[in-house]
Amino acid sequence: MTNSTIAAGQAWHTPRSMARAGGLHGIGVYVLLAGAFLPIADFFIVNVALPTIATSLQATPAALELVVSVYGVAYAAMLVLGGRLGDRFGRHSLFLVGLSGFILASLACGLAPTIDLLIAARLVQGAMAAMLVPQVLATFQATLEGERKTRAIALYGATSGIAAVVGQLAGGLLVSANLFGTSWRPIFLINIPLGVIVFFASRAVVPANRSPHPAGIDVAGTVLFAATLTALLVPLTEGHSLGWPVWTWTMLAAAVLLAVATVVVERAAEARGEMPLLPPSLLKLPSMSRGLAMITLFSVGFGAFMFVFALTVQNGLGANPLESGLAILPMAAMFFIGSVVSPRIIGRFGRGALAAGGLLQALGLVTLIAITVSSWPRVSLLEFAVPLVVIGAGQSMLFSGLFRAVLADVPKHLAGVGSGVLITLQQSGLALGVATLGTLYLALEPASISHAFGTVIACQFVIVVMLVLCTGLLPRFNKDQTDAQPVEM
Repeated sequence: MTNSTIAAGQAWHTPRSMARAGGLHGIGVYVLLAGAFLPIADFFIVNVALPTIATSLQATPAALELVVSVYGVAYAAMLVLGGRLGDRFGRHSLFLVGLSGFILASLACGLAPTIDLLIAARLVQGAMAAMLVPQVLATFQATLEGERKTRAIALYGATSGIAAVVGQLAGGLLVSANLFGTSWRPIFLINIPLGVIVFFASRAVVPANRSPHPAGIDVAGTVLFAATLTALLVPLTEGHSLGWPVWTWTMLAAAVLLAVATVVVERAAEARGEMPLLPPSLLKLPSMSRGLAMITLFSVGFGAFMFVFALTVQNGLGANPLESGLAILPMAAMFFIGSVVSPRIIGRFGRGALAAGGLLQALGLVTLIAITVSSWPRVSLLEFAVPLVVIGAGQSMLFSGLFRAVLADVPKHLAGVGSGVLITLQQSGLALGVATLGTLYLALEPASISHAFGTVIACQFVIVVMLVLCTGLLPRFNKDQTDAQPVEM
């Protein structure tokens, strides 16, 4: 049975019967999105809990940085491999393996008696997340068509953004609640019941699928790529807190050499007729080469925004973790609403909708800077609500459109590879934003918190303007998809 036949007859199929026939019902889409939500939220959920963890486990600032960074490094470094393994051994099978490992690692995080064991558990948690998340987009690419695929990818973009915000909000709620005297531990333990629900739901409504032409595992490319990301992200994350010792600069220099070696090895592998981890021919597709650069820039700005906003609200305005999480809620709500309606708008106006979203976001950023700098320190969190709503609306349109553009030309048999590369660069961009613009903020904060915040948000404004100017370089969206009538999932 073809995907189009399944889609045409979906009204007569239950979610379970559709899954058995190889189709993906709308309920299955949301189950997969729920699975992706947990690892994405976990990158951000620890931010508001770090001071409590420091007191509980007598952790140094460098160790606290590792609690965040090892998760991000393992996640980013293993994502492409996770996509490749899903193509080869079955995407749903890898989804279940990754989810099971993520649940067990979350348990280990929640029960960790020392900071060293918490760091080790976070490393495993990040690696398991990398097995789980690529299977979501790859399954959408392989089992959905037309408007249903467009809508699912847009919802994935919404899930990614909302998970970041909800992660910080949930972290504030759980730490403040101090359930049964467990302090920060519920921020990890909450993954267990939620993960179990997703596990059994996915077994019922998610179809088994894999690439019809799975490629072998590119061991050399995988090792070099993971080493490159590690050599780049670890010193950028740890350098500021440690005072930039010699080893951080040595690792950054090594990252350049490793990146060059990765390119050479991948080109040679493809020239031999093999399927490398990062196929150069795939990365040369206009949708991939231009869209990936833009999604990375977007993620740099987004990651930095989430980091510095939480610090500014807590350290500058004296908000507690719960208030810090609630302060970002207007942006989250608008991001979700915008992401739901964006497929229809993008389908009608194409690249123009992305540019409009970017301009809207830029307007919100300028307003936020003006409020902060002019009224500091007598700034009410309610004053942030309007610019945050505008920022969320613009982000949702730009983010959803970029996800759609990146995957537009990826062949179905490379869905896992393309999805893995996309999420890897998104995750790397988040980490780079914290490491670069976050470091800038920490350097300026002692002199003036308001000006430190304004400077970093101004940098994000420049990034958004660059993205608006670059939207014209993206391939035009497929007219068949543009003209298609909306299909309910």
